[in-house]
Amino acid sequence: MIKPKIKYLLILLPMLLAMPSANADGMASVKIFYEQTQAVRATFHQVVTDRQGRKVQEVDGEMQLKRPNKFRWDYNQPFEQQIISDGKQVWLYDIDLAQVTVRALGKALGSSPAALLAGGNDIDKSFKLVNAYAKGGLDWVSANPKDKESGFEKILLGFKDNKLQEMSLIDSFGHNTKIVFSQLEVNPVLDDKSFLFQPPKGVDVVGE
Repeated sequence: MIKPKIKYLLILLPMLLAMPSANADGMASVKIFYEQTQAVRATFHQVVTDRQGRKVQEVDGEMQLKRPNKFRWDYNQPFEQQIISDGKQVWLYDIDLAQVTVRALGKALGSSPAALLAGGNDIDKSFKLVNAYAKGGLDWVSANPKDKESGFEKILLGFKDNKLQEMSLIDSFGHNTKIVFSQLEVNPVLDDKSFLFQPPKGVDVVGE
């Protein structure tokens, strides 16, 4: 139940919309993010709460992305998983279950948060981007999927000094996922080998 939630959020791969603020300039940060950021490396802390505000998951990990469409999310224990895209396929490796799920990139991404972060400059084709509000020292942008079947009701990106600091997502089940990034590096040199995945011996591989 909890582990599939990690997969669902990132592959289909966080805060409620407040009243819009005319002073928020998050869209300027979004423009800079997509025009000047080709790679990102960061650690993250993720907390998922249910519709009643009860915490159902808390996990740390590391994230890397390289445009276009290459990314990896490594979740630490106790929910140890890897989600890796080589730009053509997306691999989901559940270490505890010794199982790998693979999907074609286009079918795995669509209007997902992973597509939002690692996609190209034409994100406005899949998302409606507007200023949301300024809160907690961050400028928030609403990036809501145009595809009603994406599984997400609301997606928010929080920027500070033109750098992505937080994500907030609310899915169609009312779960609220908050991801806080730290030790964020913009345009680091990332080895393409980091985005390749070879299923370990002995694991089940399912999918396309």
